[in-house]
Amino acid sequence: MGLDISHDAWHGAYSAFMRYRQKLAEVMGLPPLDLMEGYYSEDGSNNPLVLLNHRYPKGDELDMSHLRRIFKQLPIKWECLKPNPLYELLYHSDCDGYINWKPCGKIADELEKLLPLLDDDGGGHIGNYKEKTEQFIKGLRLAHANKEKLQFR
Repeated sequence: MGLDISHDAWHGAYSAFMRYRQKLAEVMGLPPLDLMEGYYSEDGSNNPLVLLNHRYPKGDELDMSHLRRIFKQLPIKWECLKPNPLYELLYHSDCDGYINWKPCGKIADELEKLLPLLDDDGGGHIGNYKEKTEQFIKGLRLAHANKEKLQFR
């Protein structure tokens, strides 16, 4: 069981798809996905302030006050990325739904720009990031050419 994306774009674990998208965000120079809307949770285990308070309960109050002001601005809204077609891939559900065929070509174009930055190994169901991205691009191009939705199942 895992995530299958139509047009042979992706087959693998949900966790691997998350790591893959985290890597894309990293090489794009974006904030960590854990701080983005839809991923970030104020009371969740990935909240940096909760982790800091747990690890350093008696931290410097001035520093902690500054961090609280920063964290009140979280999560980072996706609107800041909307001009970039990769927004749709990074924000998309990892277990269902689809991406319409029209944006698939633009998403593939943006992923191709990232290929030189993706030469390391992601392990597990990812393997080489560049090769996995090339496979994803092929699936996107096929969906676009056939005017079919890229299905997440």
